[in-house]
Amino acid sequence: MDMPAPNPAIMARRAQIVARLRTVLPDEAVIDDPHETRAYECDALSAYRCAPLAVVLPASTGEVAAALRICHDEGVPVVPRGAGTSLAGGSMPSADSVVLGIARLREVLEIDSANRFVHVQAGITNLAVTDAVHDEGFFYAPDPSSQLACAIAGNIAMNSGGAHCLKYGVTTNNLLGVTMVLMDGTVVTLGGPFMDAGGLDLLGVVCGSEGQLGVVTEAWLRILPHPEGARPVLIGFSESEVAGACVADIIRAGVLPVAIEFMDRPCIRATEDFAGAGYPDCEALLIVEVEGSDAEIDEQLGLIRQIAMKHDPVEFRESRSEEESRKIWLGRKSAFGAMGQINDYMCLDGTIPVSALPQVLKRIGEMSREYGLEVANVFHAGDGNMHPLILYDANHPGDLEKCEALGADILKLCVEMGGCLTGEHGVGVEKRELMYVQFAPADMEAQMRVKDVFDPQWLLNPAKVFPLAASAARREACGARQVA
Repeated sequence: MDMPAPNPAIMARRAQIVARLRTVLPDEAVIDDPHETRAYECDALSAYRCAPLAVVLPASTGEVAAALRICHDEGVPVVPRGAGTSLAGGSMPSADSVVLGIARLREVLEIDSANRFVHVQAGITNLAVTDAVHDEGFFYAPDPSSQLACAIAGNIAMNSGGAHCLKYGVTTNNLLGVTMVLMDGTVVTLGGPFMDAGGLDLLGVVCGSEGQLGVVTEAWLRILPHPEGARPVLIGFSESEVAGACVADIIRAGVLPVAIEFMDRPCIRATEDFAGAGYPDCEALLIVEVEGSDAEIDEQLGLIRQIAMKHDPVEFRESRSEEESRKIWLGRKSAFGAMGQINDYMCLDGTIPVSALPQVLKRIGEMSREYGLEVANVFHAGDGNMHPLILYDANHPGDLEKCEALGADILKLCVEMGGCLTGEHGVGVEKRELMYVQFAPADMEAQMRVKDVFDPQWLLNPAKVFPLAASAARREACGARQVA
């Protein structure tokens, strides 16, 4: 079937926009070749794809501001992009948009160990921040599973957490300030290298805003001294619901581990085939890690052992060396890659009260059987941030739609149990049509009015977070121009 001839008016408009961008950015920083822009057509939620009009890769806050001013003047939507590891389609472009990637902004600008902060460009990877301050005796606490690749800008956009967020909190608890460029090119600084800023908590509004309000180019991050020591234990169980009950009992007892991670049999099986961590043959396992002096660690693990034994574990394995600790964590750190080796999957991100873990795990198992799709569970159990992986075959007609329906039902269940739609992945395109499940229309209107203030023309990431009909109405009201 012949493709329709390109619309000359649209082609001329695209050429005009790209030409203007090249007046403020180096040639290599502007990509408009369709073969090259395909690399930016999706993020880690690869089930949905759309090539952008163009991609720009600025190398400084000034270049970001210059590119945004042109897009603002031309009425062109802009999709901010960190490392493209978003699991909710947060950086998926639209055909009429310019993707603005910040991967070239990756410098460490200042390390202040006395005041315990690091100032970085926001394109630096999460793990590179800890590497930069390691020799000073510090680390950066948020540690998403994608920390080797994910960018600080994306962590801020989605308020990312990680395995150690139970004790140290998520990004918002470790973020001191940002430099951010608004859609019209205005550069603003919120917060900074101090404990607390006066006035409105705009930093709290920006963290987790998913690129709706501005493009973060620099960040001041809190760094923490290395703990005196750390030791994990691995606890195997005969049922997932029993493992969930053990988590609730640990939290109820007042113990504060640095991490409590959960994996069920499908995930255990996949990670064993992939990484060979030596996990036990069981239905579910917990990895519980505590920190402190040797005496503190022994006391905490002693209490955790007492709690676990009440649930008749099939194995309780306490690490006695760095090598044993590495092996205990190896499978958990390899889980997402391992699952990707065996099937297509969609990773959800609902959050629930820890006390509801047994009931929710049981109901997810029932839903899995009802839909005929396997669900593997691997998640941050200590704070109830669930990551069910729904396995499906992208090449089998109807499987993606069935996966989407099951995912929606699981997320609705999370809200019904007193939780929320997302803990750290964001709403993106994945959950935007479910927003009314959690928020009343008045709540949604209040959120959209915040975007009105920062981005009156609704040009920044306009097709994300809010239901499409609401976003389209907002854009139409401000006279948005169509490029393609």
